[in-house]
Amino acid sequence: MFQLDNISVWQFKNYVQQTFQFTDRMVGICGKNGVGKTNLLDAIYYLCFTKSYFNKIDSLNVLQGAIGFRIEGNFLLNREPEKLVCILRETGKKEFLVNEEPYTKLARHIGRFPAVIITPDDVQIITDGSEERRRFIDALFSQLDAAYLQHLIDYNKLLQQRNGYLKLLADNRSTDMQLLDVYDKQLVVHGNYIFNLRRQYLLKLLPLVTNAYKQIAGTDEPLEISYESQLQQFSFDQLLKQYRDKDRITLRTNAGIHKDDMDIKFKGQSFKNIASQGQRKSLLFALKLSEFELLKAAKGFTPLLLLDDVFEKLDEQRMHNLLHQVCVQNNGQVFITDTHGERIKEHFDRLGIGFQLIEL
Repeated sequence: MFQLDNISVWQFKNYVQQTFQFTDRMVGICGKNGVGKTNLLDAIYYLCFTKSYFNKIDSLNVLQGAIGFRIEGNFLLNREPEKLVCILRETGKKEFLVNEEPYTKLARHIGRFPAVIITPDDVQIITDGSEERRRFIDALFSQLDAAYLQHLIDYNKLLQQRNGYLKLLADNRSTDMQLLDVYDKQLVVHGNYIFNLRRQYLLKLLPLVTNAYKQIAGTDEPLEISYESQLQQFSFDQLLKQYRDKDRITLRTNAGIHKDDMDIKFKGQSFKNIASQGQRKSLLFALKLSEFELLKAAKGFTPLLLLDDVFEKLDEQRMHNLLHQVCVQNNGQVFITDTHGERIKEHFDRLGIGFQLIEL
């Protein structure tokens, strides 16, 4: 069992100082827009990921007029107490401690305290370009495999350096390919690891997504999702050689795992082009709940689920199907925000489960 017992925030977003106690597995957070419902979810997310889900620059999460913030949470994981503290110092330095022990590398924290968040803007995973879908799978797989995250960090750093060197070659009109060969050799090592792990985990994830979509949408309509990668057909080192001339013309790397995507088709056509708003929302929740299920299976316990303003995004039946799956069929802790407390109460009463309602 994994649960959050309480959280305290100091100078975080709109909070000066406040502590919240969580007494139930189901927690509803209600109040008018702008009172801090989403900010409370983001504070929980911070403790699980060492960063905000919404503002990647830490200084943007400090209370206006203040300097620095502190978030502290007490969890229970497999019956053992875990104290997590995130501090942004006045100097801009961020510190993260688990049971009073600080990390030397924040990346080591990812995956230890898994969580899944669903927000209104997440529909971009469906509607926007491939970068959003890669960001989704990278966030998930980084929680499943610590080495994946490090390979991804190293790959992106090398990719940036390689692109910079391509521009330098053009500026200097140089034909010296020796350093480019070094970059390529290193990219292949990290890229192959990422590709193989993506292929391995997507074989598990994608069937979960199609099944979850049917349950939430209440339909048997055909949905097809596949992993698209240049590395499916050619080895990475072959691709880099094949695209080198094009790379030198375009001044960027045109082959690699940074081009990967999930191809989503509905009735044989591109899903995002023909799907209704309801179908897009159903697929979003299917993706996120499949992430939830994959994490649960890998970790051996249920991750936290953070649902921000989801009642506005689904019709009554789809909402009931979603809540039944996450609240009744799972034993994890769920946090749900809404502007209407009565609506939260009504849904939980229909499900016949106890809950805590926090009014802000």
